[in-house]
Amino acid sequence: MEHNWELLKKEYADRIRETASAADLEKLRVELLGKKGTISAMMQEMKSILPEKRKEFGMAVNSLKQNVEALISERAATVKNEEMLRKMEADKIDITLPYKKYHYGTLHPLTVVQQEIEDIFVAMGYSVVEGPEVEYDLYNFEKANIPADHPSRDMQDTFYVDVERLLRTQTTAIQMRVLENQGTHLPIKVICPGKVFRRDDDDATHSHQFIQIEGLVVGEGITLGDLKGTLELLARSMFGAEREIRLRQSYFPFTEPSQEIDVSCHVCGGKGCPVCKGTGWIEILGSGMVHPNVLRTAGIDPDKYSGFALGVGVERVAMLKYGIDDIRNFYNNNIRFLEGYKRFE
Repeated sequence: MEHNWELLKKEYADRIRETASAADLEKLRVELLGKKGTISAMMQEMKSILPEKRKEFGMAVNSLKQNVEALISERAATVKNEEMLRKMEADKIDITLPYKKYHYGTLHPLTVVQQEIEDIFVAMGYSVVEGPEVEYDLYNFEKANIPADHPSRDMQDTFYVDVERLLRTQTTAIQMRVLENQGTHLPIKVICPGKVFRRDDDDATHSHQFIQIEGLVVGEGITLGDLKGTLELLARSMFGAEREIRLRQSYFPFTEPSQEIDVSCHVCGGKGCPVCKGTGWIEILGSGMVHPNVLRTAGIDPDKYSGFALGVGVERVAMLKYGIDDIRNFYNNNIRFLEGYKRFE
């Protein structure tokens, strides 16, 4: 059988070049070079070729075979590279597309306000001290100058665990522990944050559980002026540099004298508005000079040493600072409410 070898080479080269995938190329290789392939069949034709033409025919078939093998090997490398590029293109990330928005948690507004207050006092050299929420009556009342028959106990209906233990009604209990443990290592300069509990009907401004931060300073020469300066710094740090404070006479069993502290309204600047009920002032905390009886109970000589104490409710500060009108919003786990405070992140 006569063959046009150059034409076959061109035909096979064109077919190899047109293969688009490794699978198609392998199928073509088997068709041409396999045991039952086209070129193998040509080799079988040599039996019917005249002896004097077999050498020439064999050389032509071998040349065709070698040409096809070389072209297939070259095309295989090209196809592999093309497939890799197509896969990379398919897997490519378009960075110009908008990213998927994830919902991240954020600090609770009460946590943020508490940390802000703590940072202010730590910057003034205070230490942060915590204590047990289930407290002994001894530290919650007795050592704070509130004996069993004291009428001020009627002001605080308490969650009692038993006759000796209760859920603390004030973080003053932590201060009493500090005085007991550090009374011989003066001066003392601490703040005491934590949850407190009272039998109270929950409404827009009251909760049976809230967060209180109390401060205590005891040393030589501590005066009411030191207390006022501390309170001014606290008020201006929390509500703005233009804020003013005023001290009003009050009564607390563990301080004498005692004062309620008002800050000039940050909404109206002291002119009078619904937030401050037209007075220009907002009550923020209670304070006073540590009662001599409290110092004596801790083994501290009140004739030599003096001190001041203050207590602030974190919820009240947060409500005033951020215009929140219902304390229950802090505790009902309303995601829509908390979403509005992502500025705290």
